[in-house]
Amino acid sequence: MATLEIRKYPDEVLKKKAELVNDIDGDLQKFIDNMIETMYNSNGIGLAAPQVGVSKRVIIVDTSPRQENQSLIVLINPEIINSEGEVLSEEGCLSLPGFITRLKRNERVFVKGLDRKGKPIEIEATGLLARALQHEIDHLDGILLIDRISPLKRELFRRKYLKAKK
Repeated sequence: MATLEIRKYPDEVLKKKAELVNDIDGDLQKFIDNMIETMYNSNGIGLAAPQVGVSKRVIIVDTSPRQENQSLIVLINPEIINSEGEVLSEEGCLSLPGFITRLKRNERVFVKGLDRKGKPIEIEATGLLARALQHEIDHLDGILLIDRISPLKRELFRRKYLKAKK
């Protein structure tokens, strides 16, 4: 396995809608293993393929360090099929290091997709898992955390972030 480079804002791959996965083969399995290693090495609880430069609809989520009775989830071509409620909570992103904001997300989500073997899977999630699934699926649609904040906060972030990068 190998640790992959996490792409950071304003990398263009983060703004593109990811492509559907059509072939679940050995190359995809190796890529998923590398994503898992990268997420754990970065102390993340989720990672989407575009965050490591691959525009494919693949996410991994593991909230077990912060939420009991959870384990690693691999989803291929995930989509939110239903959602309920609303909750405000803090959120960060590996592609926006050091940036944390409070965001409204759905309290409960119903997600369907394929597991890493290509079998259909449906997940009903609340709490941190629901938030993480929504966050990672946003990445597949080219939506970043900063796209969900007010235009004023976004501009302040952009200026501060780009200045710090220089």
